[in-house]
Amino acid sequence: MEPLSDPLSDRFEKSQPPPPHRPLDRSLLYPNGINFPPDWNLLRSHLQYEGRLTKADCMLLIRQGTDCLRCEHNLIELKDPVTVVGDIHGQFYDFLRILELGGNLNDTKYLFLGDYVDRGSFSIEVLLLLYAIKLNYQQTVFLIRGNHECRQMSSYFNFRAECLYKYDAEVYDTIMDSFDALPVACILNNKFLAVHGGISPELVSIEDIWKMNRYTEPPRQGIFCDLLWSDPIDNDTGASTDNFVGNDVRGCSFYYGIRAVNTFLKQNKLLSVLRGHEAQLDGYKMHRWNGNSEFPVVITIFSAPNYCDVYNNKAAVVKFENNSLNVQQFNYTEHPYILPNFMDVFNWSTPFVIEKVLEMLHGLIQPKHIDELNELGDGEKVKELKEGLRVSKIEQFKNKVKAVTRMMKMFKTLRESQEVIIQLKGLCPDNKVPKGLLQQGRDAIIGAVDSFGRAKQLDIINEKRPD
Repeated sequence: MEPLSDPLSDRFEKSQPPPPHRPLDRSLLYPNGINFPPDWNLLRSHLQYEGRLTKADCMLLIRQGTDCLRCEHNLIELKDPVTVVGDIHGQFYDFLRILELGGNLNDTKYLFLGDYVDRGSFSIEVLLLLYAIKLNYQQTVFLIRGNHECRQMSSYFNFRAECLYKYDAEVYDTIMDSFDALPVACILNNKFLAVHGGISPELVSIEDIWKMNRYTEPPRQGIFCDLLWSDPIDNDTGASTDNFVGNDVRGCSFYYGIRAVNTFLKQNKLLSVLRGHEAQLDGYKMHRWNGNSEFPVVITIFSAPNYCDVYNNKAAVVKFENNSLNVQQFNYTEHPYILPNFMDVFNWSTPFVIEKVLEMLHGLIQPKHIDELNELGDGEKVKELKEGLRVSKIEQFKNKVKAVTRMMKMFKTLRESQEVIIQLKGLCPDNKVPKGLLQQGRDAIIGAVDSFGRAKQLDIINEKRPD
């Protein structure tokens, strides 16, 4: 992997290794030929330094991964030792940390609970490495589908845009077809149902999962939707007015409470539901609705630390070994900075240009003071200006000056706080900063994204399924 050259020796950050000069050669990616698994270790290193694959090799790897996934049933059955991983959301450099903490792939099984793409800027890298690992460890690495592994969500958020920026629409469509092949659930140690979201009023028996048709875009209702979208009731006791309550935050599916979970677990002789789907401050949550002395009936795992670069949350994986459960937490890993929406530097610099233009406008329209006009004498023009300033025109000038001054302050704030503002926009509806916040200055903006609770509140609109 030849690095990008620096013939003038003017690379600003010399301590950071330069990215690979060219896409990874197929002969290196597939050293034994395309009928054998790819070299996932080499691919990991290549992607870590922001390398790319050719479109042909990208398509080949995705299609091989799809064929591999199609060989598996809707419901996977596993025994420990297993490392269970929650949402990754395109955070590739945190994914590399997960592979370090979770255990050696040669002697550890892995179960990934979905949401591999969207929100983060390195979803393709996550997916390519996951598929490469899957092809090398087909009997020990397993992936199930999350609610973001679909056309609707990945178009609404940023994965489709990422595919178009790094490759093209054909690559995106091929990936979407591969998502249709992902299994939807797993039974672990004959005690745990592992899904992305949760249970469903239509899920009476485990057999109902076997009967599903998973090779389609997830519908807006029914068992398939609920496995990917449902959530546990958000209280300490699991109490609810009914077994299942409409999920107003998601805009589809249900909340399930203690009665629904206990009934399902008892009927299917299970101990607990293992799921992802929700950001957690500590990276996990034990829903001990039957009391602190009892095993939690629902366990939520979230494996994307500092989610969206603003949540300031820890992440976690859960290790099952010898019928015991251990939670391992970790913090975020630094990653290369990507301009928002993969924009170029010219768009990025727009606030700087506008700020200077506004400064010029401010200077042009700022009216002369009456005293300064007096120094000009008593000519007819001066008299007219004096009269205009004394009556209504002075108010018009004042309003213009105030408007331009406000705009100057906003764009100065944009220039000084660009990165924080972009983080905030990623959490807000329609990517819009809350009204009036820019005029309050940098401190107000930082305060809007400095806590997990505030970030989650701002981001709640993005938890809803798009219409």
